[in-house]
Amino acid sequence: MMKTLALIAYLVVLLIHVYIVVLEMVLWKTRGPKVFGITPEKAAETAAMASNQGLYNGFLVAALVIGLVAPDPAVNASFAVFGLLCVAVAGIWGAITVNRRILLVQTVPAVAALALGWFA
Repeated sequence: MMKTLALIAYLVVLLIHVYIVVLEMVLWKTRGPKVFGITPEKAAETAAMASNQGLYNGFLVAALVIGLVAPDPAVNASFAVFGLLCVAVAGIWGAITVNRRILLVQTVPAVAALALGWFA
């Protein structure tokens, strides 16, 4: 049961970050203003920066995917923990520099997945 919960939490973190990649790299000018409470003009001005952030979030997705599908259990676990820790730290930094809500969107699910994985 705990393994199933850990996997579900892990997949939630992964899917959140796939959404973030798409939001920042593809939908920034249309969805970015609503999600981040900025003007359409500000979204247009920051589109290149958002796309760059989306790429970095894509690297988090890559680590999480490797953590999910790597055939070697040691590699699998290493990438999973690395990816989740990076997400947790990114969420803390986002909460400090952008909006405290980011802590709930990124850090809390990542820490939950880590904790559930630890006890699984």
